[in-house]
Amino acid sequence: MERDMKTQMNRRKFLGGAAASAAAFTVVPRHVLGGAGNVAPSEKITFAYVGCGTQGLREMMGLLAMPELRIVAVCDPEKDGVNYVDWSRDGLRSEIARALEKPDWRKGGPIPGGREVAKEIVETYYAKGGTSDRAKGCTAYADFRELLEKADGIDAVKVITPDHLHATVAIAAMKKGKHVMMHKPLANRQQEARLVVETARRTKVGTYFQPAGAGEQVKQVANWIRAGAIGTLREIHNWSFRPVWPQYATLPTDQPAVPKDFDWDLWLGPSLPRPYHPHYTHAVFRGWYEFGGGSIADMGHYSLWPVFREFGLDNLAVVESTPSHVCAIENSVSRKIANDFAFPFASTIRFKFAAKSDRPAVDLFWYDGGMRPVTPPEVEEDNKELASEGMMFVGDQGKILGGFRCEDPRIIPERKAREFGQGAAAAQSQERSRGRGGRDAAWVQTFKGGAANYGDFTLGGPISDAFNLGAVSLRLGGKRLVWDTVIGKVTNLPAANKCLTREYRKGWELTA
Repeated sequence: MERDMKTQMNRRKFLGGAAASAAAFTVVPRHVLGGAGNVAPSEKITFAYVGCGTQGLREMMGLLAMPELRIVAVCDPEKDGVNYVDWSRDGLRSEIARALEKPDWRKGGPIPGGREVAKEIVETYYAKGGTSDRAKGCTAYADFRELLEKADGIDAVKVITPDHLHATVAIAAMKKGKHVMMHKPLANRQQEARLVVETARRTKVGTYFQPAGAGEQVKQVANWIRAGAIGTLREIHNWSFRPVWPQYATLPTDQPAVPKDFDWDLWLGPSLPRPYHPHYTHAVFRGWYEFGGGSIADMGHYSLWPVFREFGLDNLAVVESTPSHVCAIENSVSRKIANDFAFPFASTIRFKFAAKSDRPAVDLFWYDGGMRPVTPPEVEEDNKELASEGMMFVGDQGKILGGFRCEDPRIIPERKAREFGQGAAAAQSQERSRGRGGRDAAWVQTFKGGAANYGDFTLGGPISDAFNLGAVSLRLGGKRLVWDTVIGKVTNLPAANKCLTREYRKGWELTA
């Protein structure tokens, strides 16, 4: 790590010195020296982008537009895919075309994805800036390990791969002394997530967990609760209409050919070998225990990261769940399909957090697949209904509805809000006025050597424990798990502990 950090410092020192020397003999263009609206090349954070699927390309647009950054390498086991899945046929392509200022970019083609597509996007976007540093090429890699071995000039890595690769890529990058930005989750195994946290703590590189960028509404809710709006907090409910991808009740039995220029072996990474099937990849991976984290990992990190932080949910005690199931008829007999490989179509999970010195015990409830809480009397009094996605905070003297991007938070019923004397919309507007720019600036400054930010990996242990244990409970058919957070073990059902990690393919084992 020390060698890599010195390499980065020497590179910047050299570039800075060269710019100073040039200034003594000639007029240096503003794009080299920096200045208003410009960032000198020596001050840019050089990024490697690992994961070039549809969501990876979508999020890439935001990073390309940031003057403090420059993407210099991309990585994905897919070269230029034609089998990607997205939420609209032409939405992503159109979004990229607008950013590139090329309306006809790949028009009429398949949904874009893959490392060569990402390379094309990066180089086209920077070339339109017309500056020498932005015209530099972008290198494409199939294997992130090769990228980390060859790319000495990289400062940071963004990880936006399928979930089962998150810990593997992030830990390798941190060991190389690279800052790491991570899509959710930290890992889809409890022990892997703890390894990510431990490695971040040991290497002391800058880290940023993207879901931490959400949460201003929850902060407002927490302020109301601290002011006594609903008495003592007892329960938190969060529900989502996800999954928005196909869920499968059985393993695929057919064996289609691996698509051209797709390295299935690299895509599997640490997972044991199995035949390729498109039901495992792209937007569908989230539905499998091996490759994904389910609906709660997909959306719960955004809505509940600030909840864990604001209410100190770091002492999980019990997890229990209620998964849906599927039946089939065989030989005129109906039976329940045994399933310990794919998340259910719908579920509820209850997380019980023990009391602490600064708060009593709190129960957190998660619902997905269209499930949601029973409509409370306060909502009925206002002649309204619960939205398809939302949050509810229950105290011993009232309730607050909302708290995430699905709807603005409000004390319910309306008469109670008037009695409390708080204007939810006004307060929400004030919170939002701070804007995303400040949040972005925090991790940028961290990656430039500044203080840790609100999304530091070392803060992600409690939420990672909870979500991964929720997956274990579902996988075991809804078993109740008693958790010892200090030793990191299930104490009432020892057999459940084998689900806290995975069986690794030889050569892919993880260590901090």
